[in-house]
Amino acid sequence: MSGNKELIEALNQIEKEKDISKEVLFEAIENSLLAACKNEFGKTDSNIKVNNIKVNINRENGAIDVFAEKKIVEEVTDSLTEITLDEASKLFPKKKLAIDDVVNIVVTPKNFMRISAQKAKQAVVQKIREEERKVIYNQFITREHEIVTGLVQHYNGKNITVNLGKTDAILPENEQIPTEHFKINDRIKVYVLEVKDTTRGPRITVSRSNKELVKRLFEEEVTEVSDGIVEIKAIAREAGYRTKMAVYSSDPEVDPVGACVGLNGARVNAIVDELCGEKIDIICWSDDPAVLIENALSPAKIISVEAYPEDKWARVIVPDYQLSLAIGREGQNARLAARLTGYKIDIKPESQSSDDDEYYYYEET
Repeated sequence: MSGNKELIEALNQIEKEKDISKEVLFEAIENSLLAACKNEFGKTDSNIKVNNIKVNINRENGAIDVFAEKKIVEEVTDSLTEITLDEASKLFPKKKLAIDDVVNIVVTPKNFMRISAQKAKQAVVQKIREEERKVIYNQFITREHEIVTGLVQHYNGKNITVNLGKTDAILPENEQIPTEHFKINDRIKVYVLEVKDTTRGPRITVSRSNKELVKRLFEEEVTEVSDGIVEIKAIAREAGYRTKMAVYSSDPEVDPVGACVGLNGARVNAIVDELCGEKIDIICWSDDPAVLIENALSPAKIISVEAYPEDKWARVIVPDYQLSLAIGREGQNARLAARLTGYKIDIKPESQSSDDDEYYYYEET
């Protein structure tokens, strides 16, 4: 079949603009044409075995040919798949052929020009879609559990669609911060919770309420955290209201809390602003559970902590005037301390510290 310069030019343009390999497009067109030819021959030509058909596109000039593979034999028993040496030599006078060689006999259908134009276009369009979806999936699967920035696109019921550039993500209601309210085109940072490859393209689920969002924000904002000098050991969060975070420094010269807070609170305040005013308590991590629990109940002053690691619970005594601060509004401070440390925490004021009295009891939930 004669060359097709328009096809080559079109594929060159697509490769340049879409960053899709021309070879991938060639193969897609060949496969599409092969299926069409098999269907055509199956209906109209009983002299051709459809399983023997091949379609080839010349990568230089775009010429498209349809071949039927036949094996050279001494005596033909199946004319659909075999050919004699004499017949093959007449068809290919310039080739040196021998028994058991396989030759490609041109069997291009009469109406192939109409078929090829239609099928080539369909194959290219479909392959472009597939490759674009693949590129987007590969781009975002590497960003899973990382932070990305997007624009609030629209509300779909109580879910929010966030535009991430080449694709959209879903911010479900249960991954939103209950105190936040966005307008269309608001720019927000989200945590990539999950990337799934589906038949309709990648499905990306993002979060604003996940505690890992806070961790990633500190990694972006605090050099010592991104460099690994300061390690975030634990985070407990009630999204939109308060976060407690325990940090540790591998360098005795670096104060982990000070590094995260920043000069005049600049670093932590940037993150608080991003989280629309959510309070963030940063404490020093300790391998001693009693010390860790005392730190976790900050800003309350603690008289004593008795920790029982084997049972993962602790008894805490606080000054009477510090009881409400230790417990926090609706128990939030003590509840977050329990989550942060993994300990059940019993809190009691100093004036009622006898073993017979009842404790205020909190545990990780």
